[in-house]
Amino acid sequence: MKILSSLILVTASLFSLQLQAGEQESKAWELIETGSLVIDVRTTEEYAQGHLADSLHIPYQQITSQLNNQGIRKDRQIVLYCRSGRRASVAEAALRQAGYSNIFNGGGLEPLLKEKLLLAN
Repeated sequence: MKILSSLILVTASLFSLQLQAGEQESKAWELIETGSLVIDVRTTEEYAQGHLADSLHIPYQQITSQLNNQGIRKDRQIVLYCRSGRRASVAEAALRQAGYSNIFNGGGLEPLLKEKLLLAN
C-alpha cells in the first residue's frame, strides 16, 4: 500500500512538471485569482528578494507541519511555487501524502511573473 501511495505521488508530481510552458502558469493564475492560498516554498533569503503579493512563506521542508499548525483545511485550494517548480513538487508530494487534496504546483516565480504580464496585455 505504501509503495502504491508513493507511486501515485511521483506520478502526480511528474504530471505537474510536464505541463506545457505557459499552461502551468496560466492555470496557477486562474487558481490564484479565484482565491487559492498561495505559498512560496523557497528559502527565507529568496523570499526576501521578491515574491508574489499576498503569498505565505513556508520553506518546503516545513510545509506539512506549518499547514497543520495553522489549521489549514485539507481540502483548501493551494498553489505552491518556488524558483523552478522542483521544491514546489516536493512540497506537493508531502502535502498529498498528508491528505491535502487540492494542491497545484505553480512552477517558478519568474515564469509566473512573466505569465502575469502576458495576461495583463
